Amino acid sequence: MRQKVKIPRIVKIEKISEHKIQCMFNNGESRVLDFAKIFKQWNVAENDFEYPLLDEKEFKKVNLRNYTLSWSNINIKVNGQQGEELTLPYEIGPDVLYELSESINEPSKYRYGKLIRSARLKVGMTQEQLAMRSGTTRFYISRIENDKTDLEMSTFRKIVEAGLGKKLKMTIY
Repeated sequence: MRQKVKIPRIVKIEKISEHKIQCMFNNGESRVLDFAKIFKQWNVAENDFEYPLLDEKEFKKVNLRNYTLSWSNINIKVNGQQGEELTLPYEIGPDVLYELSESINEPSKYRYGKLIRSARLKVGMTQEQLAMRSGTTRFYISRIENDKTDLEMSTFRKIVEAGLGKKLKMTIY
């Protein structure tokens, strides 16, 4: 039986700067692809598909197509299943993109652990006390506070409201 491999896909292009693209992947990570390094590593030459992308203006025409990076300004000709010639945009597979990307440190505004630790210390509570009041374990609270685990919204609410005795208010802007 073939095992299904989960390859992170790009869900959003967050920023393009020079030959760098910052992307959000479907696993929640933001990662950066430095194409100046990548193209150098690939030894991109004049006869390669990627060559026009060395021009920053052409490079910035990237868009998101089928959860991967696509350049419709670069056409690739391939043979279809019935032997017909197809013209497709230049794309790089998501497995390659994820492997070539570098993790970036998320801004602290996305880290719930620091918020929870700060609020817990402000009310003079230990991790053990917070865990008891919120129905979790001290180990789990420690992992959350050190940003070592993801946190479901329902658990976050339980820790804030039941554990810390505070109200949770979220803003999307």
